[in-house]
Amino acid sequence: MASTLKQRKTTSPTKATKLVEESQVEKFVVPDLTIKDLLSVIPPHCFERSFFRSMLYVLWDFSLLGLFLWTANTYIPKINPDNVQLPHPALYKVARFVAWAFYDFCAGLVGTGVWVIAHECGHQAFSTSKTANNTVGWILHSALGVPYHSWRITHAKHHAQTSHLTGDQVFVPKTRTERGLPAFNPEKENLEGTHVAVDLQKELWEALGDSPLGAVLGLTAQFFAGWWMYLIRNATGQRSYPRGTNHFVPKPPLYAPHQYTSIIWSDVGILLWLAAIFYSVKTFGFLTVFRTYLMPYFWVNHWLVMITFLQHTDPALPHYQASSFTFPRGALSTFDRELMGGPGIIGKITGWICGTATHGISETHVAHHVVSKIPHYHAWEAKAALEERLAQAGMNIQGNPGTWSEAYRIWTECKFIEDEGEVRFYKNAYGKAARVPVFSSEGVSDSGVDVHDN
Repeated sequence: MASTLKQRKTTSPTKATKLVEESQVEKFVVPDLTIKDLLSVIPPHCFERSFFRSMLYVLWDFSLLGLFLWTANTYIPKINPDNVQLPHPALYKVARFVAWAFYDFCAGLVGTGVWVIAHECGHQAFSTSKTANNTVGWILHSALGVPYHSWRITHAKHHAQTSHLTGDQVFVPKTRTERGLPAFNPEKENLEGTHVAVDLQKELWEALGDSPLGAVLGLTAQFFAGWWMYLIRNATGQRSYPRGTNHFVPKPPLYAPHQYTSIIWSDVGILLWLAAIFYSVKTFGFLTVFRTYLMPYFWVNHWLVMITFLQHTDPALPHYQASSFTFPRGALSTFDRELMGGPGIIGKITGWICGTATHGISETHVAHHVVSKIPHYHAWEAKAALEERLAQAGMNIQGNPGTWSEAYRIWTECKFIEDEGEVRFYKNAYGKAARVPVFSSEGVSDSGVDVHDN
């Protein structure tokens, strides 16, 4: 049976929701495509990498950032009674605040594009030279407070084992036990999440249900602080790792002994970044640094976490036990999403702006997981070729637009997975799942080990 990743319109759980024991849900046919099958449909020129072309995008991004900063410093101070007539004196401060906030938002969006290019360096997609890739990547990521090699190494593990329940590195779902929920009761529910007794649904809702305010606060904390929580304390990471696991200490389980020097160089980059911030504050003052660099930096972190959260978290996305995992299955267990897009002319415009500014990292994510060495300027064509092949297999990899409202929906619907099962889907606060896995055969396709990036 063909499986499609359909857009889903659901309401947030509330106590007023009418509870039913039985639910009809979509069947998800676990894909058996091979990595060779997926790679064969991508045009050969999409694998070509150009240092010159990639560097042009770096220069373009920094030109935009310089233009934004010059415009803000030149014109925002002119919002005063000598140049602009406003009905009340207090409105001048409000107008300047709004103008700086707009600058911060725009600079953060373009700064995310810089982040994406540095991320491509880590995948060796920037150019054919490993030295050039790692040099440019270290400089760009260090300037954005990212430990380049440290994250590059763990991110490669994420690509090798995407949605592998004991191997993935980030946005690993919490199980029923880890959530502290009542043990699975086969008399009141089934593993698939299509049957849950009404009294058990109420019990689960009491333990997991979010108020709208609670959900918004949780998302805000994750989007603006989640990145550093992941680096420092492995938040949302692989929970089989010991307490204290972080991206700054060159030791297992994240790093092998031969990677020691790379981690130290990453730490040096962070120390230089912090020193530059402190020197700038001392030289130009905290307010200047805060509104010209730190606030855009927080926006970069917001977009990074929001984009990756939406790419890898959804009730319709599968998560695999080790015995059922293959590289192609992991690569296809993500969504492409139009960042801040939507219906109508406004949605088209905002989607184009955000997708262009961030170099399509949200819109071409599945192709990026199939082969991470494709540079972003070829990823759109690779995405189109993959979509055509996957459509033949009955798969649609396009998720809902990547918006804040979509993030809210996912936050309220993705609460836990079961402790057992070869292929598992998130369940909501009532214990209900959106999909049921079905295997088309007992055969297992290749693992994709040959495409792992050394």
